Amino acid sequence: MGKVGFGTLNWIVLSIYLLAMLGVGLYFTKRSGKSTDSFFTASGKIPAWAAGFSIYATTLSAITFMSTPEQAFLTDWSYAAGNLAIFAIIPVLIYFYIPFFRKLNVTTAYEYLEERFHVSLRSISSLLFVLFHIGRIAIIIYLPTLAITSVSDINPTLIAAAVGVLCIIYTFLGGMEGVIWSDVIQGFLLLGGAILIIIMGVNLVDGGFATIVKDASEQGKFITAGNFKMGTAAAAIPIIFLGSISNNLHQYTASQDVVQRYQTTSSIKETNKSLWFNGVLALITIPIFYGMGTTLYMYYTSAATLPEGFNTSALVPYFIVTTLPVGVAGLLVAAIFAACQSTISSSLNSISACVVTDFKQRFYGKSEGKSDVHLARILIIVAGILGMIAALYLVSTNRAETWNLFLDITGLFGVPTAGIFALGIFTKRANTPGVLVGLVLAAVTAFFVQRTSLTPFAVSMVSFASSFIFGYIASFLFPNASKNITGLTIYTKDETYVKGAE
Repeated sequence: MGKVGFGTLNWIVLSIYLLAMLGVGLYFTKRSGKSTDSFFTASGKIPAWAAGFSIYATTLSAITFMSTPEQAFLTDWSYAAGNLAIFAIIPVLIYFYIPFFRKLNVTTAYEYLEERFHVSLRSISSLLFVLFHIGRIAIIIYLPTLAITSVSDINPTLIAAAVGVLCIIYTFLGGMEGVIWSDVIQGFLLLGGAILIIIMGVNLVDGGFATIVKDASEQGKFITAGNFKMGTAAAAIPIIFLGSISNNLHQYTASQDVVQRYQTTSSIKETNKSLWFNGVLALITIPIFYGMGTTLYMYYTSAATLPEGFNTSALVPYFIVTTLPVGVAGLLVAAIFAACQSTISSSLNSISACVVTDFKQRFYGKSEGKSDVHLARILIIVAGILGMIAALYLVSTNRAETWNLFLDITGLFGVPTAGIFALGIFTKRANTPGVLVGLVLAAVTAFFVQRTSLTPFAVSMVSFASSFIFGYIASFLFPNASKNITGLTIYTKDETYVKGAE
């Protein structure tokens, strides 16, 4: 497949965007450096809508920006059921989880695990998060780099450096407040970019929007009755929906990059608003990103053709650099960068929060002055460099199926962690050795289930359920290991509490 030049004007547009993100970090430098509270939680002064937008931008990476349209291009809209799953868990989050995290006044999600179980579980879970997200940074940098360089003559090292280095700088400078407001800008850019691609694609198809809807419907590119048949697990909407609930429980209850945002608003009520705002954005995502894939499908099957042997992972950047006007292409590549950077900056700040809070401050105490903030900034640099080195290694080896590897690791070590939090909140019997046994057994179960023909969504369901069930049953084997938690305060939705409610 031939490559095309990117063009001077496109480079100018992309450079303006990257410099603007650097400016955001500089703007918030002074306010973020006062304490670890301001650096990691923005001192609780973020508006609900901005926190919700930040959660949305964090969970929607450059992979989603490109792989969601690819899914609609290759099949249909059945995976959109996963976007609806967030509405199934928001009431659970609001009633059970948010009061725990807010009233315990935790900086990291894993502080709760020490309150409920033991410091060992806090340390293990926090360390797994750190290692997992360094790898995630590498993959988030690598895959967009691979896709863009497969269709253009842009140097892959230059792309990886532009994404990684600038992310490190503005996260280093602006702290969580800078990250969140950068997320807001990047969120608007990636949504606007997706809408612009749809508009440009519709204009290139004879008959426009009406023809696309009619022909796509006739070809089964939306939702059909067959999507609800359990025998076809790859497209079975009930499996997709239930599996996405498990994935979302991991993301919204056991993943520091999202949980950290619960402390950035002024009250529980504002945090709840941010979750509903995020849910609305997830709903809007369905017609935008799946619509993009359907539009590109109709364009390349009616008005144009793709090169022979084309890798559909590069579908979106290929359309951008080969079809759209100069300048516009630069803006839309910036949108891909925005989706990438919003995820990376969140991971960097959260990694730093975990190391400082769960290890340094937990075992050595808080330092006077700004030394912990200085340590946090150093950790951002270290984590960013490690992620970039791993990404450049993947670029040099041209590693294939990395996204599948990422999904496998998530099923093995991510989703089971959500089961630990559920055990702590919803059961009295669960104890530290039982939960550790359940975590190991869940990882083993997920490993073997991944070797079957089940979809990743089904694997997530099994992973979460096995973590919860094995952890609960194994706790009966250690009757004398239960922590005395009768004094732990359980907070209800209206911010009142009852002692020993667990």
